[in-house]
Amino acid sequence: MIHKDVIIIGGGAAGFFAAINIAEQNPSLKVTLLERGKEGLAKVKVSGGGRCNVTHAEFIPQELVQNYPRGEKELLGPFHQFMTGDTIEWFEKRGVKLKAEEDGRMFPVTNASQTIIDCFLNEAEKHQVEVLYNHSVKSISKEKEVFHIETSQDNFSSKKVLLATGSNPKIWKLIEYLGHTISQPVPSLFTFNIKDERIQDIPGVVAQNVEVKILETDLWSEGPLLITHWGMSAPSILKLSAFGALELAKRNYKFQIEINFIKKSFEDCLAILKTLKRDLAKKTVFKSTQFELPKRLWHKLVLASNINEETRWADLNKSQLESLASQLTQAVFNVDGKSTFKEEFVTAGGVNLKEVNFKTFESKFIKNLYFAGEVLNIDAVTGGFNFQNAWTGAYVAAKSISQEPPL
Repeated sequence: MIHKDVIIIGGGAAGFFAAINIAEQNPSLKVTLLERGKEGLAKVKVSGGGRCNVTHAEFIPQELVQNYPRGEKELLGPFHQFMTGDTIEWFEKRGVKLKAEEDGRMFPVTNASQTIIDCFLNEAEKHQVEVLYNHSVKSISKEKEVFHIETSQDNFSSKKVLLATGSNPKIWKLIEYLGHTISQPVPSLFTFNIKDERIQDIPGVVAQNVEVKILETDLWSEGPLLITHWGMSAPSILKLSAFGALELAKRNYKFQIEINFIKKSFEDCLAILKTLKRDLAKKTVFKSTQFELPKRLWHKLVLASNINEETRWADLNKSQLESLASQLTQAVFNVDGKSTFKEEFVTAGGVNLKEVNFKTFESKFIKNLYFAGEVLNIDAVTGGFNFQNAWTGAYVAAKSISQEPPL
């Protein structure tokens, strides 16, 4: 049995961030990180299309928490301890400058996730964090004050353990054995599978600002919408998938959405179309793209309104005008299934939040057992928010762990 001062299980973003902060804040503590793979930080590597969406340029805790379908209430306090501004400062102090894009997402100025990985590996080495790869955890138990951890390579003991294993069903099982409750995991970020003539053959088209509702629910969102080979994606859809994760799982991912492509009421749209009928009388509707919509999407919606390519504005009848207004403001699509948003794969589910003290991220049941990141039942919409949860939880847990002398 090999004894360690602090053991962190999980060599991802939260694990490395916690390990570095513990070792930095209390150099007398020897920190060991156990990673099941042959290398760590795999999710960091692919995040943001290989650029690593480190955080989001939202600096008000009350606003930031609104991006977390699960964890909104619990994260408000921790965000007052370690916030997005602290994340930016943490990386900049270590030579990694971040930049904000128009939509608020923040990336390293290098546009390379390897920059973040290199930062973590260098800091871990600098602070003498012991990183052990190919150590898959088989069991976790506690006897009196000491945790016993069996891995595929060795057996370890420690008085302090932090679990930063992400959405790992095997670890969740071990946590259940320790006495915690696990909220049933379901996918949280996914795209909608839709087969419909109106979006067929136009993958890659983006409507910049739409409103999407899931019918028979209170779920709605707004933002860009991307038409893909298999259906729809982009922030407006991914927000719905996150906030509707549990409800949509219950429906077996079969439901209807209503899209307002122009964010105007049916009545206002109809009035505008009547004006266009007069002002553009001699032009064809098909070629007169309106409302700043992508041309290919406009064509599809016009054809879906029983208006052919040769019809002029002057020749539109009442039924056609109403049909076009309906397609623009209340188009209904049938969703049949989902596709995982692989780059940012996130799961709703994990350790029950009522069983964790969010002042320290310590278990309320088991002294000196800590959690950080997606091992908890916390998840967010896409845009750097899941990483911010990892940094905050890891930092707060590290602060609590590092305040004690070596064990």
